[in-house]
Amino acid sequence: MINNRQIPWIGPEMDFPTTDNGIAEISELNGLLAASDRLNSKMLLKAYARGIFPWSGDNQPILWWAPNPRMVLKCKDFSIHDSLKKKIRKKIKSGLRLTCDMAFLDVISACSVPRTGQNGSWITPEIITSYKSLHEKNLAHSIEVWHDEHLIGGLYTVSIGKMVFGESMFYRQSDASKIALTGLVKWLIQNDGEVIDCQQQTKHLSSFGAKPIAREEFEVLIKRLIKLPDLPWSSNPPTTAILT
Repeated sequence: MINNRQIPWIGPEMDFPTTDNGIAEISELNGLLAASDRLNSKMLLKAYARGIFPWSGDNQPILWWAPNPRMVLKCKDFSIHDSLKKKIRKKIKSGLRLTCDMAFLDVISACSVPRTGQNGSWITPEIITSYKSLHEKNLAHSIEVWHDEHLIGGLYTVSIGKMVFGESMFYRQSDASKIALTGLVKWLIQNDGEVIDCQQQTKHLSSFGAKPIAREEFEVLIKRLIKLPDLPWSSNPPTTAILT
């Protein structure tokens, strides 16, 4: 209970609360909507269609969020430094490759490894299983960065219609996650993609052109983009050629 308000507790068959409820408007919680003791792919789809995502700390129930403002990266605003462009060209010559959906489980598992200074990860085995189920339904996708046969970085997303929700990135060599993001954005531009949801505000994402927008604006954006034809993840996936 927070400020005498009970956090709604939901089950797999229940609907999520509206984002104008009292809990979501408590500034220090920045969009906490509900809690649950489990999640599955059905809950995730209902959540993403509303702009809601799960995120929890160690030993917590599943917490569901819809922050205000919301960090988004509009493809037209994407920018990278010339130094990164040069590194990408150099790495491609030395054996770097970009693929899509070739190693989804490896990517999400790598993203689940705790960062330096963290004791745990919100990407639990239950999270991995649920997003793997979305991947099998062609609703979650991975971008992989390889050097020769070694997976050195990547990211994974949820994608409904032309709305892309960025989830997490990892790298094992410097700049590998940045290269994955660059490849994704370039591919989206070629396929009439407009935006990547970045969820939370960070300086790292701001450096690529991501900006916060009001939650109301974000919800309008989602309603429009999820109704559009799906992006061609299978028929025309991102590849190394996108980077050149």
